[in-house]
Order: sequence, then structure tokens, then C-alpha cells
Amino acid sequence: MSPDSAADLMQGPLAIAHLGLDDVINGARSSGVPVTQVEFQPPAGGDPKRLRKLSELYKPKIAKAIEQANQQALEKLLAGQPQLIGVGVARELIPDMQADLFLHAGPPIEWERMSGPLRGAVIGGILLEGLAKTPAQAEKLAAAGKVSFEPCHHHQCVGPMAGLVTSSMPVWIIEDKNSGRRSFCTLNEGLGKVLRYGAYSPEVIERLGFMADILAPILSETLQAHGPVDLKMLMAQALQMGDEGHNRNRAGTSLLIRELAPAMVRLKRDSSDISRVLEFIHSNDHFFLNLSMPMAKCILSGVEDVPFSSMLSVMARNGTDFGIQLACMPGRWFIGPAQDIEGLYFPGFSKDDANPDIGDSTIMETVGIGGFSMAAAPAIVQFVGGTAEDALETTRRMGQITIGRNPVWTIPQLGFAGAPTGIDLQKVVEFNLLPAINTGIAHREPGIGQVGAGLTLPPWECFYAAFDAFYEHCRH
Repeated sequence: MSPDSAADLMQGPLAIAHLGLDDVINGARSSGVPVTQVEFQPPAGGDPKRLRKLSELYKPKIAKAIEQANQQALEKLLAGQPQLIGVGVARELIPDMQADLFLHAGPPIEWERMSGPLRGAVIGGILLEGLAKTPAQAEKLAAAGKVSFEPCHHHQCVGPMAGLVTSSMPVWIIEDKNSGRRSFCTLNEGLGKVLRYGAYSPEVIERLGFMADILAPILSETLQAHGPVDLKMLMAQALQMGDEGHNRNRAGTSLLIRELAPAMVRLKRDSSDISRVLEFIHSNDHFFLNLSMPMAKCILSGVEDVPFSSMLSVMARNGTDFGIQLACMPGRWFIGPAQDIEGLYFPGFSKDDANPDIGDSTIMETVGIGGFSMAAAPAIVQFVGGTAEDALETTRRMGQITIGRNPVWTIPQLGFAGAPTGIDLQKVVEFNLLPAINTGIAHREPGIGQVGAGLTLPPWECFYAAFDAFYEHCRH
């Protein structure tokens, strides 16, 4: 710029857009000049070591290998054709399931470090399996190591909140139409005092008995009569009807009832049992969540073991830890502390009552639903806080850290753009932008249940550890 041009500029009215330290611009503010503060952070949080590693990964040869791998992983993800094919018993279906094995949400954890909701769920599971007669006996048995604990994800399974799966529980069977790979999840119990929030009172055990003895057999027979249900297309419809697939599942549950009810009412079953099943599903808007979660797991299992891909294949939390896995390193956990949730609380509860983030349901964000598709469900902000514009902006931001978009899962509120899909570890680190998660809030004490809902973010620790490991993976 010439001296004359600079002089002309300074003579006119000024408006400044500022990126950086506040002290630098205080002089202009004190002079009354309009200043627009733009949020800015240097790449990789300004850490010199991570900046150097990012630079190495963007060298042409390595960058090309990563880009090709990510496109391959994205193609595999988009090619998934998950179908609901049946209902069965965990011990007969889940790989390596044992009578004394209890599966849980999130990364591995031992009894001593378990959060209140997870401990409560384990106690309830022991009572359900008849391994103890009282909660005190069950707790003593768990503390003595008489039962084993492993993550659901180690057994092609997922579970909401505590995520507890025991050998006698009924589970949904999801199968990829193309590859035949399967995933599993328990049936959703409904709201109130439920096992997934750590409740184990007699009413909880009684409800689980109804689910095993009446609900599951009727659903199984219904699916045998109906045939497979295309979950991918059902989710596409639900998104266009106002769901985001994590905290809002009203459309998905309604579509499921509509799909299965004709076959169900034709079963040669007691009409009162069929009526009870339909009423149970109708009364629980989250019933479809336990189908969409294994749908997502089935899809993401297809991207595992793609060398050099920086796509996330798992995000999960157990109420104590938050863990992630990468497509290029399946089975390897990168762990940080589970985070608090900012949100809205039910009357009589506050942040002091809340347990840190818990559950496998972040598989929804990992596949591009939930927080990544909040724009599809502006009404969700009435439940988790914020405004309708916040929901739109969240989806736009998540598009910055994903590899592509899902052309099947489109969002009307954004001109039918596809849901941001395939979380890219490199972009998360480079743009200092963590995946957005909307979730329910569990009480920190077992048995009380859900106390609210809101938004949270994963801890940086697991992403930085994964990034360091990914850097070494790409170098070798």
C-alpha cells in the first residue's frame, strides 16, 4: 500500500476485525473505533511439537497416502448397509460372551474406578443373573473379582449410558447386507429408574424380566414375519422428520412402530401381550436409540484396519474415562478423563448431582449423527440448551473436522446437505475443534436416573495421544 493510500484509509471511518491478544486492540477500543473480535487459535493449540508433526504429515508423499486412505475409509463407511434382522439372547450371539462376563460402555475399567451409575448397573446385572440375592452380596461379589468386565466394543456390541450387557439379556441383531458383519445392543428400557442409569430396585428387575420373556420373543417373531428392516434409510427419514439420532429419537421410534406393527398384530399371540409391547414402545421415544447405536457400530466396523486413515472409528465413555479409536489402529484405546456436561437439569437437580459423561452412544457422533446433525433437529435445543441457530452452527462447525458428507443422511435445514461424516483426527488437532456431543446426564449416585441433558466435548488428552500415535504410524 502506498503512503497516500494509507493516509486516505486513516481519514475515513474505521472498523477493525481483530484476531489475537486483547491488549493489542485496547487503544482502538478506547478511541471508540468499532472492533469485531474474531475467535482465533493457532493450529495445534500453538504447541511447537504438534505443529512440527502436522507439518511433517502435510508433506506431499505422506499427505497423499493419508488422503487416499481417508477416502477409502469414507467410501467403506458410506457403503455400509446395516439391517435389523432379529432379536436373540446375548450368550448365543455376542462373540466370546460368557456367563460371568459383564460388558459395559466405554474403554476398559476395573470395579474400583467405576462411576456410581456403572456400579449400580453391575449390581443390577448380578441380581438379574441370579448370582447374588441382595445388593450387598452383589457388590461384595463384584469387588472380589467374581465377575469379569470388558467393553462392549470388544465384542461388536454397544450400550447406552452404563451400557451393561449380561449373558441372559435379549439383544438386537444388526447385519451388514454386503459383508455379513454383525453388531448387537440390548433393548431400551424406557425412562425413569432403569438399569442403564444404575437402578437395580425390584421394579427394574421385573421390567427386565418382561423384556426378556414377552417383549423380545414378540419382536423376534415379528421380524421373522416381516423380514429385514433397512436402518440406514429409516434413519434418513428420521433426520428429515426432526430427529438428530442421539437425544431426539421420536421420529425413528414412530417409524419403527409403523414398520413392524402390521406384522406384529398378525402374530398368533395373546392380544394383551401384543398391546403391552406396542404401549411399551410407544411410551419410550428413545426406543430407537438402541437400534441406531448398533447400526452405527456396524457401519464403523467396516472402516477398521485402513492403514494411514486418520478417521475415528470409536468414541465411548464409561463415566470415568473417555476413549477413542482410529480406523488405522483398531482395538487400541486413547484415553482421557470423562468430561462434565453443560446443559439443562430436571427440577430439583443441578450440576452438583451430575456424573461425568457416560455411555457408548457417542458412536452416533462418530458416524455423523447426534451433535453432528443437530441442524436436523432445532427442537433439540429446548432439551439440551441453546438456540435453533446454535444447532445449525454446530453442524456447520463439525463439517470443518470431517472427511466428507453422507449423501443419504441429508439435513433439510441446511439445504439438504449431507451430514458431516468421518471425524478426521488431523483436522481436530489442526483446527483446535473437538467433536460436539449432545447427551443425557446421569445422576452420580446409582439408581436415581437421568437428571438432565446437554452438550459436552471429549477431553483433549485422548486426541493428543492419538495424534502422537498416528504420527508415528505414518512415519513407519
